[in-house]
Amino acid sequence: MNDFLQQHGNELVVKTLEHLYISGISLALGILVAVPLGIALTRTKKTANIVIGLASLLQTIPSLALLTMFIPFFGVGKNTAIVALFIYSLLPILRNTYLGVKQVDRNLVDAAKGMGMTNFQQVWLVELPLAIPTIMRGIRLGAVYVIAWATLASYIGGGGLGDLIFSGLNLYKPDLIIGGTIPVIILALLSDFLLGLLEKRFSPKQKGETA
Repeated sequence: MNDFLQQHGNELVVKTLEHLYISGISLALGILVAVPLGIALTRTKKTANIVIGLASLLQTIPSLALLTMFIPFFGVGKNTAIVALFIYSLLPILRNTYLGVKQVDRNLVDAAKGMGMTNFQQVWLVELPLAIPTIMRGIRLGAVYVIAWATLASYIGGGGLGDLIFSGLNLYKPDLIIGGTIPVIILALLSDFLLGLLEKRFSPKQKGETA
């Protein structure tokens, strides 16, 4: 391990930062698009079925195929990887946002209407806070997906820890394979743990719970 760090320590840091950049931008875009869209879809069931069905269909496309599909539009490199990973992050976040908001007690929503709240206030002050646990579970799943699949960005010149893994495979160097794989596992577990803490922090407290 010491020998590996001495030889590849700087490269490992650079590739880890690249991996975080690709994954973080993709996930952030997924959240910015999927959460508002998921909320909007709760207002129209027919459209919701079509959109969620389309997102599910995109999820079935093999990762490498999706990456190569975007090369004619974005070229090789990080941008193509980010777009493809963004699409992969959409389904779990979109589906969980839709389900989370749909599961909010309608009596609470009706009470908010009776108090004179606007549609935006109903969503922001009532529906979204109550749906947070379900939405966060989708975000956590999306984060793990994106971090794992970001290794394939290496195939199109996107960088990241996949560079170490696939260099190890091509050169028959197990130390490079392990040196790239372990950080990916750690990043996935760490992201799930940290997002789990955020989920607990922003979830509505049940009766009898303390902050």
